[in-house]
Amino acid sequence: MAKFETEVRLSREMTLMDVTLIGVGAMIGAGIFVLTGIAAGVAGPALIVTFILNGAVALLTAMSYAELGSCYHDAGGGYLWVKEGLPKWNGFLAGWMSWFAHAVACSLYALGFGAYFESLLADLGVTVPHWGFLAPQKLLAAGVAVLFAYINFRGASETGKIGNIVTMAKIVILLIFIGLGLHYLIGRPDWRQPFTPFMPNGWPGVIRAMGLTFIAFQGFEVIAQCSEEVRAPRRNIPRATFLSLLIVVPIYVLVAIAALGSVNPGNLTPWGYLALKKETALVQVARQFFVGGGIMLLAGGLVSTMSALNATVYSSSRVAFALGRDRNFPGLFSRVHQVKHTPHWAILISMIIVVLMAVSLPIEDVAASADIMFLLLFLQVNLATISLRKKRPDLDRGFIIPLFPWLSILGIALLLFLAIYMFTYSPKAWLATGVWVILGLTVYKRYASKREIEHARKVRSLKRIEEREYRILVCVGNPRHIDDLSQLAEALALKNRAEILFLHVIDVDEGAPLVAGLDQTGPIRLILQKAEAAIAGRGVSARSVITVSHGVSRGIVDTAEAENCNLIVLGRKREPGFFDRYGTAITDSVLERTPAEVIFLHGQIPAAGVKTIILPFGENIHTRLALELAPALADYFRCRLLIALVVPPGLDPAEREARCRKAEEFVGARIPSAEFYVTEDEDIVHGIVEASESADLLLMGGRTGSFWEMLAASSMTEDITRQARCPVVWAEEYEESKSFLARLLSRSEEERSVDSYAG
Repeated sequence: MAKFETEVRLSREMTLMDVTLIGVGAMIGAGIFVLTGIAAGVAGPALIVTFILNGAVALLTAMSYAELGSCYHDAGGGYLWVKEGLPKWNGFLAGWMSWFAHAVACSLYALGFGAYFESLLADLGVTVPHWGFLAPQKLLAAGVAVLFAYINFRGASETGKIGNIVTMAKIVILLIFIGLGLHYLIGRPDWRQPFTPFMPNGWPGVIRAMGLTFIAFQGFEVIAQCSEEVRAPRRNIPRATFLSLLIVVPIYVLVAIAALGSVNPGNLTPWGYLALKKETALVQVARQFFVGGGIMLLAGGLVSTMSALNATVYSSSRVAFALGRDRNFPGLFSRVHQVKHTPHWAILISMIIVVLMAVSLPIEDVAASADIMFLLLFLQVNLATISLRKKRPDLDRGFIIPLFPWLSILGIALLLFLAIYMFTYSPKAWLATGVWVILGLTVYKRYASKREIEHARKVRSLKRIEEREYRILVCVGNPRHIDDLSQLAEALALKNRAEILFLHVIDVDEGAPLVAGLDQTGPIRLILQKAEAAIAGRGVSARSVITVSHGVSRGIVDTAEAENCNLIVLGRKREPGFFDRYGTAITDSVLERTPAEVIFLHGQIPAAGVKTIILPFGENIHTRLALELAPALADYFRCRLLIALVVPPGLDPAEREARCRKAEEFVGARIPSAEFYVTEDEDIVHGIVEASESADLLLMGGRTGSFWEMLAASSMTEDITRQARCPVVWAEEYEESKSFLARLLSRSEEERSVDSYAG
C-alpha cells in the first residue's frame, strides 16, 4: 500500500575551480569585512598571529572534512557524518547547533550590512532615526534579514557562476586594499611603529580574537555541502578544501598588516582606532590612504554581507528543513510551499531567530555565539571522523588524515579550548549557547527521539513490503462484521500476496490482572478459527490471535507492532452516537502512533455483491492510498470503478476541461482503466452523496484526526459517510505524529482540500 520514493540526485556539474571559489567566497565574506576591526581591538597587532593560528586550527578540522567529503558524496556535510558516526543524540545536536550557528551567523551579517548601509546613507546625508531602543544599525539589520528571507521564500538564489563572479570581485577589492596599503606602509620611515607593542593584550587577547574570528574560516563546511554536485568528488573535495585555505589565510594576514600599517589613528593606537570603528574599520582605513577607497570598501562590504545573508538564510532554513524531513523536527519544518516550492515554514522560523539575535545582542556577542557553535560543531565532526575510521573501514577515502588519530585529537583539544576560552570574552554568548544546547537536548529527549523510533518502524514496514513480507491485521470487535472485513482483507491479500491476521481484543479493566480475561476466550476462538479456515480455503494464508489487554486500542497497537503489520482493517458504525465516537476517538488517537495504513469499513458489504465502486477525486495522501487500494477491490469484486469529479455549476468550459484533464492525468498514472463520473453541484458533499446512489461501495481517503477533533468536530469525510447511500470505506495513510500547531495547520489544509475534490 505504501509507495517508495525515487531517490533524487543532483547533477555533478561543479569543477574544482567552482567548488574552490565557493569555499573561498564563504570565507572571504562578511567575516573579514565585519570582524577585522573588532578583533584588532582584542588582539592588537597580534591579529596577524591570530589569523595564522586560526588557519592552522582550521586546517586540522579541514582534514576531517577532506577525508569524509571524499568518501561521502551526498549533500549534508558535517550533520550527516555526525549522525552516522556518533550516537543518535549527537546527530540531532549537530543539526540543532548547525541550524543555530547559521542563523546567528546570518544575524552577524545582517548587523554588518546595517553598519555598512548606515555609513553609506550618512555619506549621502540621510539619517536613519532611532526606533525606541533599536539603533539604526539594528533596524536596518532586521529589515534586510526579513528581505532576504522573503527572497529565499520566492526561490531566488545565487547561482554558481554569479557566485564565482561575486567572489572574484571581493578578492579584487581586497587585493587592491592590500596592494595600496602595503605600498603606503613600505614608504613609511616608521613602518615598525604601528606594530609596537605587538601583543598589547598578551596571549589571552590572541586566543580571544581567535575564537571571535573563527567563523571566517568555516568555508570548508560549505564545500562539503556541495559534495553531491561536484565532479570527481573523491579527488576534488579534498583539493578544494585545502586550496581554499591556502588562498584565504594569506589574504587575511595581508589585510591585517595593511589595515594596521596604513591607518592614521590620530591620538589612538592603530588597533584602538580599528576597534573604535568596529564593523566599518576597513572602510575608514581605506578612506585615509587612497581616493575612492571608502566607496570601494563600502561596495565590497555591502556585496559581501548581502551574498553571505542570502547563503546563510538558505543554509539555516535548509538545515531546519532537513531536520524536519528526518523527523527530528515537527513536520511543519519539512513542508514545501505549493507555489514557490520552498520550505516556507523553515525559512520563517529561521528568520525569527535571526532577527531576535540581531536586535537583542551587540555584534560582538552575536559573532561570539556563532563562533562557539561552529567550534562545537567542528569538534563533533572530528570525533565522528575517528569513530567512522573504526565503524566504516570499507569507505573509499580519497584523502586520509596523516598521523591519525593524533592530528584529529589535537584539533578536538584546540577547538574545545577556544570554545571554553570564549567565556572570558563574552559570557552572554556562552549563556545563549548553553541555553540553546540544553533546549536542544530537551527537544531530543521529549520529542525527536520518539519520532526517530516511529520513523524507524515505518522504514522497517516499507522494507517488509519491498521484500513481499506483507501482513494485514483484521480487528474483529463484533463477530457479525467478520465476513465483511474478511472480504476487504482477502481482496488486498490476493493482490499483495499477504498474510491475514484476525485479532480480537479482550478488554480487561485497568488494575485487574490480565489473566482474568482468559475465561472469555472460548466463544470468540471458534469464530476466529472459522474465519481463518474460510480464508485459507481460498488460497490466502491466515491465522488468528486473541489479545488480552487493558484497553482495546492498546491491544491493537501492541499486536500490530509485535506482528509487523502493514495494514489494519476495522469496522465502524455509519452513524455513531456520542459514546461510540468517544470509544473510536480513543482507539484512533492511539492507532496514529502505529506505523501502518488503516482502512475503516462503515456499514456492511451488500449480500448481492459489489457491482460499482465510486472514488471521489482528491489529491491528498489519503486519497492516493485509496487509489492504490481501488484496483485490488475492483478485481476482487469484478466491478466497475468510477472516479467521481464534482465541479461547480456554470464553470467556465475551459476551466472545467482543465480540471477534468488534471484528474485524468493524476488518476490515469495509477489506474489506467478507471472511468470518470463528472457532476455539477455547489456542495461537494451533496454531489458525492448523490453519486453514491448508483454505487455499491464508496471508497475515499479519510483522516480521522486527533482525539478532540474526532470527539467534537465533523469533517467532510464524516459528513459524506453519514449521508452516503451505500457502505463507505475510508483509507488513511500513516502520518508520523505532529505537534499541536502542525495538527492545527493540517486541519486548515484539510478544509482547503475541499477544492481538490472539485478539481
